[in-house]
Amino acid sequence: MISVLVVEDDPVAGEAHEMYVNRVDGFEVAGRARTGQDALRFLDHTHVDLVLLDLRLPDMDGLAVARALRNAGSNADVIAVTSARDLKVVRASVASGVVQYLLKPFTFAAMREKLEHYARFRQSLGHDREASGQSEIDRAFSTLRGVDRASLPKGMGEETLAAVVSALRAHREGAAAGAVGELAGVSRVTARRYLEYLVDNGMARRDPRYGGVGRPEMFYSWAEQHG
Repeated sequence: MISVLVVEDDPVAGEAHEMYVNRVDGFEVAGRARTGQDALRFLDHTHVDLVLLDLRLPDMDGLAVARALRNAGSNADVIAVTSARDLKVVRASVASGVVQYLLKPFTFAAMREKLEHYARFRQSLGHDREASGQSEIDRAFSTLRGVDRASLPKGMGEETLAAVVSALRAHREGAAAGAVGELAGVSRVTARRYLEYLVDNGMARRDPRYGGVGRPEMFYSWAEQHG
């Protein structure tokens, strides 16, 4: 279970953020804080994995809180939850150790997506071993971003990608490309291309299934089922 501290000075917004977090599988709120100092005091005696941090707090700048965490040796990751759209603030957030940036106002679906990407990122780097190479590290960091639909490979479209994702998620135990394609309304070859794209971006897993005689068939499953 991934423990979360919600730092938000608006009590109504803080309650909503807590409710959102607790609705996402694998996450639970460990506490809430309304000021930067309250957050730092809480984290001084309570371990959390993730801090949902408002950048505009009444007593101190949210990024100062993030920097104080790093200076104190905390390993908690930070997702900035803010209405600040200034690119200088975004750049400063990255420099302060913020792993994701969520703009207010947002829907539950938007927060869930961020949290699910973060969970996959943690899982991909949660092993006590050396990375196999650059590609494994790149895949791990790509899970924080999710699928960048603005830069899909040539010949791939958003609508087809969305259909394949929906079909894959409907097969909770995993499925072969043919079954995913049938549900998505595309050919097996097309489905396999999109599924491989999802695998490469850390959004899906590919596992061989051995049946009868011959080569194993590849089964694909949505990555959130595994983390």
